Amino acid sequence: MKLTVKAIREKKKKEKIVCLTAYDFPFARILDEVGMDIILVGDSLGMVLLGYDSTVRVTLREMVHHTKAVSRAVKRALIVSDMPFASYQGSFDQAFRSAKRLIQEGGAEAVKLEGAGALVKTIKGLIQAGIPVMGHLGMTPQTATFLGGYKVQGREPKAARQILEDAQKLEDAGVFSLVLECVPRKLAEQITKKISCPTIGIGAGPKTDGQILVLHDLLGFEGPVHPRFVRRYASFEKEAKQAFSRYLSDVRSGSFPSLKESFE
Repeated sequence: MKLTVKAIREKKKKEKIVCLTAYDFPFARILDEVGMDIILVGDSLGMVLLGYDSTVRVTLREMVHHTKAVSRAVKRALIVSDMPFASYQGSFDQAFRSAKRLIQEGGAEAVKLEGAGALVKTIKGLIQAGIPVMGHLGMTPQTATFLGGYKVQGREPKAARQILEDAQKLEDAGVFSLVLECVPRKLAEQITKKISCPTIGIGAGPKTDGQILVLHDLLGFEGPVHPRFVRRYASFEKEAKQAFSRYLSDVRSGSFPSLKESFE
């Protein structure tokens, strides 16, 4: 049965919500088949697929392209697509046009925006227009430069209070879930108890309502950032190198293709 925003909200305090990123058809299909609750087409694709040095360079066109691929594969999970940098900060009209493209063209069922503050009004407007929104607080990659880089946010009491206040404002605006990235586990637990929508943690400890990781981190691909909170469940990069090396060796030695792998 297809998961909806309502179904995700109802999982709070009942069942842990499990999320991963995906950016293409094959991985999205596999994630859906194993029972993932939410598949996020993250702007992290800029760093893990496109070779950018940050998520800031990802365009709306690229997000629509990859969301299309994912949406063709998924039958059960809720598809959420990141709104990339500079696609929603300018005005509500800009944000609405961007979200509309991700949903109408890309096939997303919800969008994710980073931050709060002046954006709360925009988020509320999108939700009132019928576009489900996932919030994102803590370490927000699109503004990592302003935050001092990829590091934990909310350690100081003043910063922790601000994140808690922002979480409450996003809840009031109507977000159906909230990503908490790189915040102290006690703060994440406090927010999770305080707000009624589910929290999805990444580097936020075990007490959130769900967890999300970047697919390529989980699979053991090397990248420019090595988060300490990532648990690697496979060594795909190592295994891929070994496979490619065997293929190279077999072609050069003449052992591939063999007679049985050839036509008469």
